[in-house]
Amino acid sequence: MTSASPSVPFADLHAQYLAIKPEIDAAIAEVIATSSFIRGPQVERFEADFATAIGTRHCVSCANGTDALYIAMVALGVKPGDEVIVPAMSWISTSETVTQAGGRVVFCDVDPKTYTINTAKLAALVTDRTVGIIPVHLYGQSADMAGVMDIASDRGLWAIEDCAQAHLATFEGRQVGTFGIAATFSFYPGKNLGAMGDAGAIVTNDDSLARKMAKFARHGGIVKGDHEIEGINSRLDGLQAAILSVKLRYLPGWTARRREIAAQYSQRLSQLPGLDLPQVANARAPVWHLYVVAHDARDSLAAELKQGGIQTVINYPRALPFLPCYASLGHQPQDFPVAARMQSRILSLPIFPEMTSEQLDHVLRSVASFCGVATA
Repeated sequence: MTSASPSVPFADLHAQYLAIKPEIDAAIAEVIATSSFIRGPQVERFEADFATAIGTRHCVSCANGTDALYIAMVALGVKPGDEVIVPAMSWISTSETVTQAGGRVVFCDVDPKTYTINTAKLAALVTDRTVGIIPVHLYGQSADMAGVMDIASDRGLWAIEDCAQAHLATFEGRQVGTFGIAATFSFYPGKNLGAMGDAGAIVTNDDSLARKMAKFARHGGIVKGDHEIEGINSRLDGLQAAILSVKLRYLPGWTARRREIAAQYSQRLSQLPGLDLPQVANARAPVWHLYVVAHDARDSLAAELKQGGIQTVINYPRALPFLPCYASLGHQPQDFPVAARMQSRILSLPIFPEMTSEQLDHVLRSVASFCGVATA
């Protein structure tokens, strides 16, 4: 890295904080002043605001995005022997929560263009034990929700949308999170809408399901001390709710900036030899949680970018069916050829709303140089 080249973090959460510091500090101070640390008005306000932002009647907040998936499946009555189909490429929360809820995970390969669940292969995986599908809007692009919902409707299955990376993404002009019986969100700090700690939520239009999920997440009772069932302790705390309410106001603008950066990447890297860029399917408007390229020499590309002060991440280095925890299923690469090839080639480039033009140019030039092109 030359003295003229800026370092480029994968994300810059401190820069985000500084940009809205007075509002964040005031929100935190309000929680401290009122001692509203567990639930309280800040949590209720965020739940209402987030439900409105997504376009659903209910938002049930919880401790994190993993709990959100687990809570939703428990409320839907998943029991031992039930099968739930999930994509082969995702973070492990998508699959491990199926097992935690008592079900059996069934993996489906992903689409070679979008890396989301391959609906052309989905129907063949449905058995008389299948109860649901969890499509993941991976990297911020919607899964094929028309295909998912057609199969779910035809076979009498539920669908839980995993929206952990896709806040405000749309499919056919409709917000993700509004197609299935429920949808889960993560507010992990690095997400497009991120807390300053762990946080999550489930949205739904089903009144009964919303109550079941809220009850289960709060020790089995909506009213403190009135435990109708045994539940768990998974609550969004007041500090995180207050922070998220502030950030939610900025999310549309941050999303627009992510789209601008992604457009620059796609335009200026499009002709580089050996480099595959993310493809956007028809009727989908991604929010670019991640900008994921692919190259046969992925590790060498990552090493060269690191040498130039550019941080990259592999999301994810091993597809779910090939993780040691699923070795007992006996899956082989030929069972999921797209995910198997993808895991050795993908690399996530830096993308965050506070990214400067100089930082973006440095990434573009560095990737082009690796590919043997002088400038991008």
